[in-house]
Amino acid sequence: MLEQPVGHVFQANAREALPPSQRLHLILLGVESVERSTQFYEALGWTKSPTGNAGFAKFDLGGQALCLISRTDLAKDAQFDSPYGSGFAGIALIHLARSPDDVARILARAVSAGGRLVKPATRTHWGVAGYFADPDGHLFEVDYEDAWVFDEAHRLVVDQVNA
Repeated sequence: MLEQPVGHVFQANAREALPPSQRLHLILLGVESVERSTQFYEALGWTKSPTGNAGFAKFDLGGQALCLISRTDLAKDAQFDSPYGSGFAGIALIHLARSPDDVARILARAVSAGGRLVKPATRTHWGVAGYFADPDGHLFEVDYEDAWVFDEAHRLVVDQVNA
């Protein structure tokens, strides 16, 4: 398949259909400026992977990666007419904090790094949560709930909850 020219479209029939494995590997955000957004995530304290380039930055999330690419390039790759839309995107990326006190502290770090506070740390029925937006408006929730279970490396144990 790789010997085909760029732009070649491949077809598969229903008998050849293959389900994807139940995991995500990359979270790809279309941004106005890869350089500016990279600076924001570095100011949050995240370490940029050395394997990216000027048009594509990666941050290791422990087996997954947050990736930054030009919003225009992403729209073009996905065959959208325009890289811009309007309204609520209907998606948020969530960081689960280690303690209730950490929620406000993480939100403060995001704001000092150049993000915008969308909702301050607020008591919810389940814990404490707040939201910030990165410089391109991507919504992040910072959440603490007693129910979440983590391993020793603070990775989420999806199939368990604290009672």
